[in-house]
Amino acid sequence: MTSELGRAGRFIQQTGGFRAFIPAPLPPEPPIVFDYNMVALLSRADQALGRLDGVTQTLPNPDLFVAMYVRREAVMSSQIEGTQSTLDDVLAFEINTRNRGLPRDVAEVVNYVNAMNYGRTRLAEFPLSLRLLREIHARLLEGTRGSERQPGEFRISQNWIAPEHAPLAQAVFIPPPVPDMMNALDNFERFLHEERDLPLLIHCGLAHAQFETIHPFLDGNGRMGRLLITFLLCHRGALSQPLLYLSYYLKRNHAEYYDRLTAIREQGSWEEWLRFFLRGVAQMAEEATDTARAIVRLRDQHRALVQEKNQAINGLRVLDLLFQRPLITVNLVKDSLSVAFATANTAVEGLESLGILQEITGQERFRIFRYTPYLALFEETPPVPEQDVPVQSTTTGV
Repeated sequence: MTSELGRAGRFIQQTGGFRAFIPAPLPPEPPIVFDYNMVALLSRADQALGRLDGVTQTLPNPDLFVAMYVRREAVMSSQIEGTQSTLDDVLAFEINTRNRGLPRDVAEVVNYVNAMNYGRTRLAEFPLSLRLLREIHARLLEGTRGSERQPGEFRISQNWIAPEHAPLAQAVFIPPPVPDMMNALDNFERFLHEERDLPLLIHCGLAHAQFETIHPFLDGNGRMGRLLITFLLCHRGALSQPLLYLSYYLKRNHAEYYDRLTAIREQGSWEEWLRFFLRGVAQMAEEATDTARAIVRLRDQHRALVQEKNQAINGLRVLDLLFQRPLITVNLVKDSLSVAFATANTAVEGLESLGILQEITGQERFRIFRYTPYLALFEETPPVPEQDVPVQSTTTGV
């Protein structure tokens, strides 16, 4: 089987008896068709992205919001790859670096956080490129179960997508062989740097799908492809903070996600993929905007409560810390606020008495306190059914 008119590429028989997919360069030819439905979805996604970028300016400290969203994205993206770690596991790791009693794969999630933060820093001084993607990949796999699979290097052998430990004969998809992969990566990097008339979100959607098709690393391609979306939006100035993450959406719609990617390769169905992608951008941007507003309301309510109960000095300082570290110990508060242990303990117990903090160990020593109302804002919610805008007959090629 070949893709329709070779629009997305072709399946080519290889000497090993298998068929690998060789992607065509981007943008697709024939061009993307912008019917009424596509334009409406693009408009909604653009508006939602703009509102998200604007609402972050109302946050007392946008960096704290970013830090929590990066952690949440790390958890969701890693769960797609089969890890069992939760957001609480990541926060517990940060106050217990010996990792006692935590899932072994929590290190993969922590690496994801480090890779995202590294990429954010590097983008300020270095263009988004294949070199930068390799640097980020090295941090993503460092010291984890994929660390023996060439971290920071493009593969030099054939890979394939199949059930765990399944042979190539059982592959559901085989990316391009290494020489074709290198050609595809050259074309891909040129596309990353092009600023054509394509709308930015269309550019991002095409880039993500193409990266997953090229599958240039032996491990971590899914996580890298999802990071790429956010890095592109920041690199092109659509977001001042990296706050748009699709892993939550893709996790909730994983079957359709894989079906849409498969349809690109087998049928050249770029438009159906892009509609799915734009719905995800709009939905996740709208949810993030709602979360940002909820954070401001929660902060105002709890600050007023602390002040009303005459715990304003150290109580407010601990409250500010909780938006950065919603899992704390008294020792962490002591060190962060540079106060005596007794002072820190009094402030923490004061917030516990107000119902702001919850002690979660049940122990008298080595107690851990959880800012549950804040963490509840980042927990999974049931998916909301999406409705497409009715399709009109008029189409435009771009």
